[in-house]
Amino acid sequence: MAAKKQGVMTQLKSLDRSFWVVNWLEANERLAFFGIRAILPLYMVYAVAESGLGLSFTQKGVIFSIWALVQTLIPMISGGFTDQYGYKKSLYIAYTINIAGYLLFAIASGFWMTLGAACLIGLGTAIFKPPVQGTIAKMTTEENSSVAWGFFYWMVNVGGFLAPMLAANLRGETNWAIVFYCAAGVTLFNFIPTIFLYREPDVDPNKERKTAGETFIETLTTLKDKNFLIFLLIFSGFWFMFMQLWDLLPNFIDEWVDSTLMADFLFKINPNWVLESGMVKPEMIINIDAAAIILLMIPIAWLTGKFHPMVALIGGMIISLVGFFGAGFFNVGWLVALFIFVFAIGEMACSPKFSEYIGLTAPPDKKALYMGYSNIPFAIGWSLGNAVSGPLYENFGSRANFAREYMVDQLGMSADIVHAIEPTKLIPTLAANLPGNPTLIEATNVLWNTYNPWMVWSYLTAIGFLSTAGMVIYYIKTRHTGISSANPQNNG
Repeated sequence: MAAKKQGVMTQLKSLDRSFWVVNWLEANERLAFFGIRAILPLYMVYAVAESGLGLSFTQKGVIFSIWALVQTLIPMISGGFTDQYGYKKSLYIAYTINIAGYLLFAIASGFWMTLGAACLIGLGTAIFKPPVQGTIAKMTTEENSSVAWGFFYWMVNVGGFLAPMLAANLRGETNWAIVFYCAAGVTLFNFIPTIFLYREPDVDPNKERKTAGETFIETLTTLKDKNFLIFLLIFSGFWFMFMQLWDLLPNFIDEWVDSTLMADFLFKINPNWVLESGMVKPEMIINIDAAAIILLMIPIAWLTGKFHPMVALIGGMIISLVGFFGAGFFNVGWLVALFIFVFAIGEMACSPKFSEYIGLTAPPDKKALYMGYSNIPFAIGWSLGNAVSGPLYENFGSRANFAREYMVDQLGMSADIVHAIEPTKLIPTLAANLPGNPTLIEATNVLWNTYNPWMVWSYLTAIGFLSTAGMVIYYIKTRHTGISSANPQNNG
């Protein structure tokens, strides 16, 4: 019979100082990272005339896909080097690379400079994650791990919550560069607590230091557990969905969602959260995910601690499925916001449990290395998700492409004339040529009802459904062997 869990505050008080320092570092890093991530999907596809990069959705998808591979696969190697050569050194290197990436994004133009900036940030973040997560894994035990990882996930979202609000205030309509400069400044600040407050985790003095080659080989050969690999691959479907909330949903909201009723409410709180068009800035609607996590993460972590880890994981995946599909099925602001909130509930139930499972099963001297393995499903899901969603949205969701198609096929306008229209003038031109002199919102609704762009989300949700079904089958097959849980006596 499992021992009775301690109270939340008792578990938190049992954690070492380094746990709190790395949570601070993580919150700052996420403040910078999510600040630029909140605006990037828009910045990358906005026309050059709007201070954007003028990339296509397919190009955006390619950049995010490569970024994903850099950021999520390198920790499988960098984690091993962190264990061998020091946590502090890894943090210093990570900050330096990230600052370079943010500054390059601020002055980028065209596909290749944008890709270079993305890869720098992906590399810096990849080096940053293992020492932070490895520190937490070293500081926690079975008695406090559930609440500790839940608190860490909560702190991640403190930065994630504040970042879009600050970005929305800073960028005005299209002043994107200032957000990148501020992100570089926040990252520079992280040197201070790292130098003066962070304490390197204890290292076994009798442990033989390996060469770089030996560390690399050990990293590649440690993945021997077939069931563990299957578990990682199945969970990839969740990340396939999750990252499209950040990478594609802002574009969908910007093009299709009528958020004027939300704007009336938010304008009274902060006028900078509303665009001149009367719509809410997409990053503020997406921010509901982080806001929900800040409010509810700790109680949900405590609640899910009462369940078998795999039960909490699967339950969270099911809830996330509903929220994800609903967020893309509707074009009404408040409904999209509601389903983003539902998605956040599912995310809180399953995502920390995933990290907790890996942290508890890792050997004591390979915590950072094993936490690097948690990036395998993230790598697959994030990379494939963007490789698929970019061209998928280009062909089945882009409002600009549908506007051109409608004016040619339905209104009989010349294809040459239509394709010569500047992107910023497509919807006004469509509205001007529709009967009844409709507003821009009404013209957009004509395209919505004609082309059903919400179907993009049904295709993406199907991947999440397959992943959830696979996790149920995995749990049924492994629940009695203990392979599916770091605490096998809780099989009930």
